[in-house]
Parts: sequence; C-alpha cells; structure tokens
Amino acid sequence: MSGYRAVMRVDTLRGDPGMFGPGSAAWQLDREAMLLLGAGPRALLLQIAHPSVAAGVAAHSDFRADPWRRLDGTLRSYLRIIYGSTASARAEIRRLNALHRTITGEGYDARDPALSLWVHATLVDSTIVANDAWAGPVIRAEAARFYEETKPIARAFGVPDRDLPKDLAAFETYVTDQLAPDGPIRVGDTARELAEVILHPPLPGVLGRLGLPPQLYDWTLWPSIGLLPASVREDYGFPWDRRHRLVDAWLVTAWHAWNQRLPASFRQMPQALAAERRLTASGPRSVSSTSGTAAGTSSTDRPASRRRAS
Repeated sequence: MSGYRAVMRVDTLRGDPGMFGPGSAAWQLDREAMLLLGAGPRALLLQIAHPSVAAGVAAHSDFRADPWRRLDGTLRSYLRIIYGSTASARAEIRRLNALHRTITGEGYDARDPALSLWVHATLVDSTIVANDAWAGPVIRAEAARFYEETKPIARAFGVPDRDLPKDLAAFETYVTDQLAPDGPIRVGDTARELAEVILHPPLPGVLGRLGLPPQLYDWTLWPSIGLLPASVREDYGFPWDRRHRLVDAWLVTAWHAWNQRLPASFRQMPQALAAERRLTASGPRSVSSTSGTAAGTSSTDRPASRRRAS
C-alpha cells in the first residue's frame, strides 16, 4: 500500500501524541480553520514568488486546472505532519520526499535545500503572521517555541543544519534577507499567472457548475493579500486601496465576532480534533517531547514581530 492510503492506515495508533503533541505551540497555532485558510494562500503566494518554485509548480502540477486540489493537498499534508501519529507523520514526509525527487527541470529541483528551506519558511512565517494578525498577539516565546518545533521537519526535507536558522531571530533575519531587493525572491510572470488562479479560483464541485464569475466571491481572499509583506503585494501588482482594506478589516472583525460562538467541531480543523480523540481514547493524554519551552527560546512576553504591512 502506498501514498495517502498507507498514511491513513498508520494514523489509527492510539495514545501517540505524534511529532508535536498537545502541549506544543504547533497544536495551538494550527487548529483554527479560518487562520489556516488565511495562512495557506499567503504561504503559496510567497512560495511561488521564488522563480524556481514557480517554475516547478507550473511544470509539475495541475495547479491551473484544479487549484483547490493543490491547496487541499498541501493543507492535508501539513496537518498530517502536525497532528498525525508519529508513524503517520513520518510516512507523509517519506511520501513527499519521494514526490519531490521527481520534480526537477531547468533551473529548479524540489530537493534543493535552498528551495526546501524557503517553502518551509513560508509555512512557518505565515502561521505566525496569521495568528498574530487575526487572533494575536502571539507572544515571542510562543513564536520561538513554534519555530524550534518545526526545525526537525525542515531537516527531514533535506535542509542541513548549517543552512537552518538557529533560532527565531535568525529565522526572521533569513526571511527579511530573502525578501530584500538583492534577495532571491522575484515575482515573475509565471508567479503572477499562478497567483491569478490562487486568488480567482473556480468554485469546486456543484458550485463550480453554476458558472459564477470569480468576482462574486474572490473578495473573501483579500485578508490573505493583506497578510503579505507590502513589497511582495506590490511586486504582484495586487491592488490594495481603501476599499480592499475596509473589506479586509470587516471580514476579520466578523470572524472574531463569530469564532467563539461556533462549536469546536465547526471552527477547528478536523485533524486537530481527530488527534485529541486519538489521545483520549486510551486514557490520560501523553505529552510530546516538544511540549515544553524549547531550548534557546526567550521567556519574554513581547509579541512576535509581524510581517504584515497595510
């Protein structure tokens, strides 16, 4: 058995907290569905802002034809590593590494450590930024612990220790350097074409057959655009005027108003809820090795720095 079916089979282990566990920052920051729906498109837009990543996505995926499948697959994979059992998470990492070995072409290789680090960084940074902007503030100690927890994932995808930022401050410097005018992040024509699909996707399933124009619903993704660094937003050529900022603020305010009134089964990711059931089914919760404050993190309570710019 291979692929997703094999991963799902080994995710029935009871009492296993997985690679992170209930005391981890990852379990806290990745559970709210609306936050991930904001962080997901932001991370994708940052990933393809790297010309080599954009080339690989364009040549080796059905992204243009079915962007929802790509986003859903990316999200499911990420959450399986965060919330799955240890065996499930490791199986998913192996599956992705095998897939990445097939993604090569002129000017790109999905197993290039520099590209792997950038893709990893966009997921980590977007999770912190979305939580800080919409549900925050995220205190710096929690952000530092979250980053520390994710370093083994980067290593599992081929990022050597010499390239991996040692702590949150070094990670923030790395992201800033990547986005700098002399850095490798350059929004090109391929990225802009893919961004149109991300931000103006056809509706899935039955809704897609109605033939509704994207303009009727694509404004729901404006908060994700608002989370982007201003320089990246400008390079893409995304409009960001008063109307966009007002809609962004209204959607985030509405989410705050309704979020705490909704049951956890509706507003939290099913993978997070399934992980809790996996632990409680066998008695008292186990605590993962990452549940405490990670070594090297700060104990200060000042909020983590935001990368959002209006």
